[in-house]
Parts: sequence; C-alpha cells; structure tokens
Amino acid sequence: MSALPASGREWHLVARPHGWPKPEDFALREAPVTEPAEGRIVVRNLYFSVDPYMRGRMNDVKSYVPPFQLDQPMEGGAVGEIIASNAEGFAVGDHVLHGLGWREYADVNAKHATKVDGSLAPLSAYLGVLGMTGLTAYAGLFDVASFKEGDVVFVSGAAGAVGSQVGQMAKLKGAARVIGSAGSDEKVKLLTEEYGFDAAFNYKNGPVAQQLKEAAPDGIDVYFDNVGGEHLEAAISSFNVHGRATICGMIAQYNSTEPTPAPRNLALVIGKRLRLQGMLVNDHAALQPQFVKEVAGWLASGALKYNETVVEGVENGVEAFLAMLRGENTGKMIVSLTR
Repeated sequence: MSALPASGREWHLVARPHGWPKPEDFALREAPVTEPAEGRIVVRNLYFSVDPYMRGRMNDVKSYVPPFQLDQPMEGGAVGEIIASNAEGFAVGDHVLHGLGWREYADVNAKHATKVDGSLAPLSAYLGVLGMTGLTAYAGLFDVASFKEGDVVFVSGAAGAVGSQVGQMAKLKGAARVIGSAGSDEKVKLLTEEYGFDAAFNYKNGPVAQQLKEAAPDGIDVYFDNVGGEHLEAAISSFNVHGRATICGMIAQYNSTEPTPAPRNLALVIGKRLRLQGMLVNDHAALQPQFVKEVAGWLASGALKYNETVVEGVENGVEAFLAMLRGENTGKMIVSLTR
C-alpha cells in the first residue's frame, strides 16, 4: 500500500437551509485518512459533482433518498484514483466512480465503486455526459417520454447538464423540432449554434407560454421538465393530444419557503390525454450498457457535444453548488481537486 496522507478536507452540512442555502450552513473540516479495511479502498478524489437534487437532501424530510445528516460529510458522485486497496480486483492507480464526493479522500466500499477508463473519455465526463446526468437524459427521453421519430420536443433548463443532452439526443434520433429554454441570451445562443436546437428562448424575456407558442406554433409532443412551475404550465398549454412529459426536476421551487401553486391548467391533461411521469435515474440502471455504447459512439464521432463548468479546489465546493442553483453553470458543474 502507498503512503497515505494524515488527513483530508470534507464538507459537512451544519444547519438545515431555510430557503436558499447560505455559506454558513456548511463547514469544511479536516478528517483522518486511515488504511482501508477488508473489501474497501481509499480514493483520492479528482472531481466531484454538485447537482440540483442535493438541495432536497439538505431538508430533514422523507424522500426517495435519505437526507444529509448534520455534522457529517455530504455525499455525491465523484471520480478519483485509488491510493490504497484492500479489495480484490481494485489496484492502486485504478480510477473509479463512486458516491462519496464533497471530500478530498474517500474510504469506499469496493462494492459501490466502478472502474472507469480515462482513455475513452476525460474522467470528469463520467460525472456528466457518460454518468448519471447523461443516463438521466437518455432514459428520460427514450424510456419515460417514449420519444419517437418526428416528435416536437421542448426542454426546460436546456443549457444544463441534462437538458443539453436531451435536446441533442432528440435531434440525433429524428425529432421534427427541438426547442429549449435557458436563463440568458448567451445560453440561448449556445443551444442553437452549438447544440443544434431548432429554436430557443430566454425565459426571463417574457411569459414562457407566449415564447413557447411562438417557437412551437404547431404544438409539442414531448416535454422534458427540469424546472417546473411556469414552464410546466406552458408545456401543458402547448401539448398536442397524447403529449408526454418527463418530470425530472423542479429547480424553480427547490428553495421556496412557501408552497408553490400547481399549474393552473391541469384540466387540459384530461382532454389532451396527456401523460406526466416523474423519473428517478436509479430506476433505469438496466439501460446503462446500451446508454454507454450509444453515447460513447456519438461522442467519438463528434455528433454529441457537451460542456462543463469547472470550479477548482475543494474549498470552493459550496460556492460551486450555490452557483449551480443560481444557474451560473453551462453544462455540468464539476469541482476539480486535481491541483
């Protein structure tokens, strides 16, 4: 085994946020690094992910995933290099994907680690386009929304890690038209000029329903929802008969302190025979081999593009998370620990 550092830094949640999280809700603390027990590995994290769903884990409420515990290290996707191993099949120097991010060093049960190959794609891509976010886009579009060739697709939060992949995948599979919404004119330009969306709009420039109808005058067949709220209401209004929505996220209300009103036009679901279906990516693990094979091919050919917003240093992890909630990232928000 290689020599281990005495300690490493990790982020703890120290207070439950009320509304928008604040820096003082978190603390960066030192933790000892020790030799791994049988069946475990010690990983020097190179990159960790910050994602919208993590905001929900900061609340002490029952959900599909347990809440973060106070005064304990937070968790999330990470990629790193094994620096000590006591697990068969895992060697020092191997790169692995695991779920103990938000820290410099992780003591990981090898059963919960997956080897990744940095020669096939940059290691950070396994947290984004080839990781959970990419699989979310793939499963949400093709499995949950039952996408078919010729569909008109609307994606909210379309410049984000998931949304940008959804739109491109729809185009690659023969969508008649793909429309995206984003929160800045620069992101709108990115959607149409780099990602190949047929139309895009800045939701801050006017009512979403009006802008969507202008972008999709013949209606939409599929809506991939990362935002909720006004966007979902607009999509319901623009849906054609038998439209399908994948409800992936509702970032517009994650930090609300009061209940948010439901879409005011839900009655349209009946006459249009709409299907609105929530999704969790963990339900679609069986698609992983198919997803990796197809998406890796698109990446190799240059047909699928992606962006990352990289923040350097574990000490900037919370600021990266808050910036992601504010929509300041383009593509996947990654914290790099490589320096």
